[in-house]
Amino acid sequence: MRKLFLVLVVALLAGCGGEDGGKATIWITRDRGAHVLLQQRVPSGLTAMQALDRVADIDTRYAGRYVQAIDGLEGSLSSRRDWFYFINGYEGDRSAAEYRLRPGDVEWWDLRSWRGRMREPVAVGAFPEPFLHGFDGKTRPARVVYSSAVPRDVAEKVAGLLHARAVRAISVTRDGGANVLVLSQPHASPSLLASPGKSPGPGAAVVFVFHGDPELLLKKPPFGRLRYEVRG
Repeated sequence: MRKLFLVLVVALLAGCGGEDGGKATIWITRDRGAHVLLQQRVPSGLTAMQALDRVADIDTRYAGRYVQAIDGLEGSLSSRRDWFYFINGYEGDRSAAEYRLRPGDVEWWDLRSWRGRMREPVAVGAFPEPFLHGFDGKTRPARVVYSSAVPRDVAEKVAGLLHARAVRAISVTRDGGANVLVLSQPHASPSLLASPGKSPGPGAAVVFVFHGDPELLLKKPPFGRLRYEVRG
């Protein structure tokens, strides 16, 4: 009897905490993050679709593989407007029913127009992702490259946030293996832009370029939260 009780307790704990016993975060927005509809914590170990179904009323299509509507807000082929999702800032490359959340992941759903531009390979709004958790559990080394106009101690604080190495440099070159955050023009109007590289895709190396006071990236929430990009 005691053995059976312990087995049941373990099963219940696994169901509550996900396969890794951690938590992920789910966001639901509209219009490229301009309107925030929901922010909530969910168990890791769930698929992205299961997590969404826990926090919202969803309608799916194609045998439950793709999202048609969330809480009554529907995508429309004729209007060229649909639900898209990101994991840690990377646009998903598979059905949300196939991606399994890991501890720390940020799952972000956004209802937006795709007129003129269908793909958005990476969005800055999940910063400090994808520097911390990458995609599908695969992370890359990170570097913070800062100009001489940026105080070294501030650059090192930002690097500490990203578990990165801070390097003072005049120019930036892609090495193909690292995610890079560039800090430049600390007295300019703040902006945060992303460049996904020549072969964009979930997990690919990215370069984020930030102009303005780097301390804004250390705030909670950091500058640019829930936006695809921010231009000064």
